[in-house]
Amino acid sequence: MKLAVIGVTGMVGEVMRTVLEERNFKITEFIPVASERSVGKKINFKNKKFTIVSLADAVAMKPDVALFSAGGNTSLEWAPKFAEVGTTVIDNSSAWRMDHSKKLIVPEINASELSKSDKIIANPNCSTIQMVMALAPLHKKYKIKRIVVSTYQSISGTGVKAVQQLENEMAGIDGDMAYHYPIHKNAIPHCDVFEENGYTKEEMKLVRETQKILNDKTIAVTATAVRIPTSGGHSEAVNVEFENDFNIADVKQLLTETDGVTLQDNLDTNTYPMPLYANGKDDVFVGRIRRDGSQPNTLNLWVVSDNLRKGAATNTVQIAEYLVKNNLV
Repeated sequence: MKLAVIGVTGMVGEVMRTVLEERNFKITEFIPVASERSVGKKINFKNKKFTIVSLADAVAMKPDVALFSAGGNTSLEWAPKFAEVGTTVIDNSSAWRMDHSKKLIVPEINASELSKSDKIIANPNCSTIQMVMALAPLHKKYKIKRIVVSTYQSISGTGVKAVQQLENEMAGIDGDMAYHYPIHKNAIPHCDVFEENGYTKEEMKLVRETQKILNDKTIAVTATAVRIPTSGGHSEAVNVEFENDFNIADVKQLLTETDGVTLQDNLDTNTYPMPLYANGKDDVFVGRIRRDGSQPNTLNLWVVSDNLRKGAATNTVQIAEYLVKNNLV
């Protein structure tokens, strides 16, 4: 198993390395790849030092699998070049997600769609992954009609520059700004760029990707995405209307039985999901489950997950694990 990590020095790339080590992913040759300014530098992986190589050199090495986390433009240019030499690419950018010829995969939900012919596989957006992880089992049983979601998203979803901005502001230091406004003691209702319809790209990802992953374009989704000064994970308030009625106890039991989901819902002990405690973990945490009394067959829940792990790196590695286990690479 020759495995390349493209964008190995970035925030997600670093977490990919950690997740690969933690899950003991079997690798015979590790190929770290980054931008030209990092080529030749050394990184640590599994207590060994590896030299970072260029994208062109990595293609020539013909890895079996390439995990991409280097931005959409890099993926659009280089993923096909890797695919041409037989590499299976798992891409963490938005480049291929809505391409009709590419699969958009959350392993617990739709990994069975994958085949050997899938040479470029898309990893969904972080906020989408955690929401569909909680909703997929409920959709199967009750059938979703409409989702209203508001997100409270970590600065780590923006990247190192945003983390540095928050740290600078907390310390009273002037520095580079990742956002148009201060993020310390603030909430910014602006994740990614605005589209012509007045929604941001982040909000529309929740709409389009949810429909694709759940394979149901009849699901109505509307979203508001907000950036808040946390660094450990994304939180979502989800209001979901079903075709069929449900029992709260059954909903909780269903979520308890779902792989990759942890129920945290005990009001007597003030137990509910929070990014502070989701940080560094792979599960999606669900709580504050309650019926919406304003209309029939409607549920409210609170969903939290580490956006760099299950929202990015872990989901990517899980796809690779599925491919290896099922001899698809």
